[in-house]
Amino acid sequence: MRWFGFGFNAFAQICDVDKSDEGESCAAAVKVSSPTELSEHVDGNRRWKTSQITASWSRRAALHGDGELRDSCVCVAGFGSDVSSCCGTCVAHSYGCVNVFISETHLTLAFPHKIETWDLQKKEETPSWSMDLEAQSDCFAGLTLPLVPGGYIQSNPPFYRPLSAHMGAKRLALGAEHAVLLTASGAVYTWGLGSHGQLGHGGLTPEEKPKPVEALWGMIMGSVSAGGWHSVCVSEDCSKQTGASSPEDPQEEGKQEDVFISIQAFPALVDVTPLCEIRTVSCGSRHTAAATTAGDLYTWGWGEYGQLGHQTFSSSDEPQRVEFFAAEQIYVVDVVCGNWNTFVAINEEIDLRIENKHRLEHLEI
Repeated sequence: MRWFGFGFNAFAQICDVDKSDEGESCAAAVKVSSPTELSEHVDGNRRWKTSQITASWSRRAALHGDGELRDSCVCVAGFGSDVSSCCGTCVAHSYGCVNVFISETHLTLAFPHKIETWDLQKKEETPSWSMDLEAQSDCFAGLTLPLVPGGYIQSNPPFYRPLSAHMGAKRLALGAEHAVLLTASGAVYTWGLGSHGQLGHGGLTPEEKPKPVEALWGMIMGSVSAGGWHSVCVSEDCSKQTGASSPEDPQEEGKQEDVFISIQAFPALVDVTPLCEIRTVSCGSRHTAAATTAGDLYTWGWGEYGQLGHQTFSSSDEPQRVEFFAAEQIYVVDVVCGNWNTFVAINEEIDLRIENKHRLEHLEI
């Protein structure tokens, strides 16, 4: 897959080889409002493709591979990384990695037979935490970080937190101070701080343990994501959002006018016009991005750093299609949000937009 990035770039997390959209060096351009293609990892004569990206506020971790499991590796771009390399710094102990998760302080790597968490602020020869998967590799099948057998990995010690096996955890999204869990049956549980309504229980009180979101009972959810102040889940035929939203940042210097921040403590249906089916969704600190099954990308929320991809620094209360990908006839297959930026994966094998168009023209004939 090929990847694009846009938004906050103060630490060169988004890296165009030569120039940013503002005509400056990549490391110097703090705001990147136009989708910029990320470079593949080059090792000698081999160009490794990027299969996964995960991001924190100041860093981006990318899982690269050339098709062989033993040749996969992780590169970290951003704070503390090699700014002379467009891909960042290759993590020496990441070879053979199959899944990666990054926070502001730690990098977690999943291998076929073990999981390791490394401190990004220290140069250590051993991981801060590890788990042997030899005896429970079957339990890890189908799980993605931060989920691990029997629990999940959080950003700070103690890294491992247990989860009841009866919940049947399928996917877990960690927000700034809350968590959203999707079960194998399609139910949604949330816990953590709820001061902005991000737990979806109708109130603003915190929850110490996973609590089912009763407003979603009877609806099978297929995907969840957690941001700084909000949460989003996707069902088979719609998407719902809960939490706080604001078109501007209340802490932004120079703002004299009052800023209105709305709080949605119960899940509410997100109106995406025209009607479309959501493939996957991801939350940033205060923005949201969704990829559709038609290959389009929609974004909404706070856009101060260009993280909405509309080639402006404006915010949006409603989902808007990112016209860059549609204009270039690029089919979007995945989206991952950092706190203040967005990373998009596209289909490089075949342009399904053109294929579908040709099919329709053939049917009309």
